[in-house]
Amino acid sequence: MIEEILAPGVVTEETFSDDSASPLFPEELALVASAVPKRRNEFTTTRGCARKALGSLGFPPAPLLTGERGAPIWPDGVVGSMTHCDGYRAAVVAHQSDFLALGIDAEPAGPLPDGVLDAIARPEELVRLKDLADTREEVCWDRILFSAKESVYKTWFPVTRQWLGFEDASIDIDPDTGAFRARLLVSAETFGPRTEFHGRWMLRDGLVLTAISHPR
Repeated sequence: MIEEILAPGVVTEETFSDDSASPLFPEELALVASAVPKRRNEFTTTRGCARKALGSLGFPPAPLLTGERGAPIWPDGVVGSMTHCDGYRAAVVAHQSDFLALGIDAEPAGPLPDGVLDAIARPEELVRLKDLADTREEVCWDRILFSAKESVYKTWFPVTRQWLGFEDASIDIDPDTGAFRARLLVSAETFGPRTEFHGRWMLRDGLVLTAISHPR
């Protein structure tokens, strides 16, 4: 499903249930040793998706650990992203020679909890959300906005190693094409002073999915 909103050349693996047959390496077990069962299941299944995706690129099974701010540590020469929410887990990878970064996010297709929108949306985004609601009021545009910002952060941080707040990206969602544009309001040498990320979104089977395939 998520492959529909990613660029050619990106390898995807997804599942809609947890896979107890995907064992963790000891180093990974240590990361979730004190986690509750729900968190451990999410971690295990998502790592299983990532290993399958990496296998399609020719990489043997290996531990996938976490680095700064919890970002996955991918093998040399690989960029990737993982996501999970209730009823969905996914991982995507690609050759670093083809893509500078990838970012994906999955969310339940329902309105954001009270107070979250005010915390994550810029003033101009609130205006855009109102206009979007006037066209298709049944769509949870606030959740799509949140998910797009999560995908932006997952694209930004592994490359820059710099924090990016919700207020540091202005998202413009196209309701007709399933695309979104993120204008970055901060700069980094890697991406340049006037950075834009272009991504895609989909709404299906009770899920919101967003994805960015940032080319090299």
